[in-house]
Amino acid sequence: MDGNGRWARARHLPRTAGHKRGVESTRRVIEGCARRGIEALTLFAFSSENWRRPKEEVSTLMELFLVALRREIRALHENGVRLRFIGDRSAFDDRLRRQIDESEALTADNKGLQLQVAANYGGRWDILQASRRLAEAVARGEIRAADIDESAFSFRLSTHGLPEPDLFIRTGGEQRISNFLLWQVAYAELWFTPVLWPDFDDEQLQLALDDFARRQRRFGMTGEQVEPQHA
Repeated sequence: MDGNGRWARARHLPRTAGHKRGVESTRRVIEGCARRGIEALTLFAFSSENWRRPKEEVSTLMELFLVALRREIRALHENGVRLRFIGDRSAFDDRLRRQIDESEALTADNKGLQLQVAANYGGRWDILQASRRLAEAVARGEIRAADIDESAFSFRLSTHGLPEPDLFIRTGGEQRISNFLLWQVAYAELWFTPVLWPDFDDEQLQLALDDFARRQRRFGMTGEQVEPQHA
């Protein structure tokens, strides 16, 4: 969800104003996905690399994260959204960790949109923690090294239990994955837009979905295998 800072700068506002406006876009996208019956949505809220930003901005982001979570969780729950967080929570303060735990517990049994928020998350971190968990399982004799396959590895990723992503959307004009769901997006369709995140609305979401619907997904097969030619 890129472009908050540039959106604010273009309006001669502090970067934090862009982050606050970005929360509104987040709400619109969640509502749009839920309304369309999309099964799962993962939002990259804060990467493990974002700690390198100015301390004041990071502090504001953490506070905004906490306030937005407290404000939105009731509506998410009432609309059947199941909320999960992925990433290393150890760097967050007690208030935020407690709110995350309470939000996950409140929505744990919901059957609607499965919403994942990636916070202090990195794709390499996810792969490393899954590798460590596998190594520990081997050391305990729970699995043999020779039996490790993609399924065993995926089971230990933070996204276990969710389908692999079909569509990867990045706003703000950047055209790279930037350490997001590196294992999981192996076969995802990529869609990049110059629209900055605070301006990303339901119309933009539909453009991405329409483009995705026109694509032929082959998963290593030929086009003829996917769509056999009829005589």
